[in-house]
Amino acid sequence: MQKFDFLPRFRSGIEMTITIVPVGQVDEDAIVEIAERLRKRFDRIIVLDERPVPTAAFNPIRKQYNSLLVLHSLKDIPGDIVIAVTSLDLYAESLNFVFGRAEVGGKYCIISTARLGHHDRKIYYDRAEKEAIHEIGHVIGLGHCPNDRCVMHFSNSIFDTDIKSTWFCERCLDLLHHRR
Repeated sequence: MQKFDFLPRFRSGIEMTITIVPVGQVDEDAIVEIAERLRKRFDRIIVLDERPVPTAAFNPIRKQYNSLLVLHSLKDIPGDIVIAVTSLDLYAESLNFVFGRAEVGGKYCIISTARLGHHDRKIYYDRAEKEAIHEIGHVIGLGHCPNDRCVMHFSNSIFDTDIKSTWFCERCLDLLHHRR
């Protein structure tokens, strides 16, 4: 299994921390499972206590939460990469919904479990892991990948998420290696 130590901003002797922060009420089992899965890929994972939902993020017309406004509410959280996990239904300006959102090349990202649900918990957790790694990929500088099996492929539907693997394809790994 490949580790995170070759990725950008991660140089020998420098430890990178990924901080997971629940936003609003989130299934505690899901937070634990996401953290455990990320620990298999990344060196250091910290889970913080739940943060409140920013009230300004709610759009009453859409009955959804603006993903960018939720992201902005995380700016005071320390860590090399901060990933919020929420059960809120998120949207972005020109999209009906998003599974997640990230600051490309920044440090903050968010995933939503609102549309990842499945009666089989393994499938649900697989989906959450894929979306978390996808958003972390954006934070470390990757764009969307044309390979529908790559974790960096854009998910237009839950079916796209189900097809993806949980890790980067060779092309994306090469891009990461060349950014060092």
